[in-house]
Amino acid sequence: MNKNIFPIGKPNDDYAEFFSGQSYLQVLSDKQLTIFNVTFEPGCRNNWHVHHAQSGGGQILLVTSGEGYYQEWGKPAQKLHVGDVVNIPAEVKHWHGSAKDCWFSHIAIEVPAVEGYNEWCEPVDDELYSKLK
Repeated sequence: MNKNIFPIGKPNDDYAEFFSGQSYLQVLSDKQLTIFNVTFEPGCRNNWHVHHAQSGGGQILLVTSGEGYYQEWGKPAQKLHVGDVVNIPAEVKHWHGSAKDCWFSHIAIEVPAVEGYNEWCEPVDDELYSKLK
């Protein structure tokens, strides 16, 4: 089970179509910056996606629990551990999620953007994900 100092939140039903597996979402702040605690059950990951922005934008992930992965399009996946920080610039296609056998949580900080929006793309290939170590 997830061991995290932040609440797990509710099932992330509003975005379930963009995840393989079950995720949970807890809003930590909607003042100044939008900050979420996102929790992934073992094997859960989000689809490839891009944070678009005319200027600014992107996302910062702070790993708080478990083990997971982050991958940018065309690059190898990076294993993530508690304490890791991932800076995701705007316009970079990527995905993130849990390891196959481990709960995973990160704080997601939305970087302020001019005309920012997310584009959700294809799911992460099951065969490629199953080969991650």
